[in-house]
Amino acid sequence: MLYGEHHLSPTIFSKGGYRFFFYANERNEAPHVHVQYHDAVAKFWISPVRLAGNHGMTSVELSRAFSLVEQNEKLIMEKWNGFFSSKKNK
Repeated sequence: MLYGEHHLSPTIFSKGGYRFFFYANERNEAPHVHVQYHDAVAKFWISPVRLAGNHGMTSVELSRAFSLVEQNEKLIMEKWNGFFSSKKNK
């Protein structure tokens, strides 16, 4: 299941201890993804991938998260568009 149990922050996917998600109330922002690793969270804009904010990740963790966002950019955009287009119709 690609969307986790988090109703307000659906999980796109998890890999290597990193959780990739967005908040359901962020439809009016440009496409982006939040990445959680343990208690730290970073936010990345998509297309092109770039760091929007960091709360607690080390440079090594950020580098790994950035790489995973780049590798999964298409999936992230598909899930973003699918989730927010379905919310518009409700």
